[in-house]
Amino acid sequence: MPKKVIVLCYRKIIDSTNTNPWDRFVHEDSFAEFKMQAQYYNQPQQYNTFAEMLLHIPEAEKLHFLVSAAITGYLRQLNGIIPDVLDNLGRRFLTFEHFKFEIINSDIRHPEKHKIAINFFSKPLIWHDTIGDQLLVSQHKEEEAEIFTNLFAVQPFVSIHSIKNID
Repeated sequence: MPKKVIVLCYRKIIDSTNTNPWDRFVHEDSFAEFKMQAQYYNQPQQYNTFAEMLLHIPEAEKLHFLVSAAITGYLRQLNGIIPDVLDNLGRRFLTFEHFKFEIINSDIRHPEKHKIAINFFSKPLIWHDTIGDQLLVSQHKEEEAEIFTNLFAVQPFVSIHSIKNID
């Protein structure tokens, strides 16, 4: 059976109901940045929601990228480890290099309506086997005498982003 190299995507949704301090800071700072950046695209102050801005001002699509600058410091605090995804021993093990920030919903008048997503893309992993409802994976490195693995259940908001067969 050929080995498969996979990249996982974890979509972390953050809104006003999150209680984790890291999530709260990301929510607050991304909302503050959204309000500030939205002023440029909404100079006549006709629109209050992100959806209205996208509908009437196509350039407002750039707000995803512009607001992401407010959270890059928080992402550095993660030291390249994807949050929330644990192996069967309760350890965070997935590493990432890339992410995509997305504004799901927002309203400049109501911080409680601000909702964002951070899509974390794992570094490549070798998918060795599926055991029950769990995947057995290891870091994609040059072959070593001993391979260290992680066994984990695919949880909500985690998916296989890409897959490649290798010999």
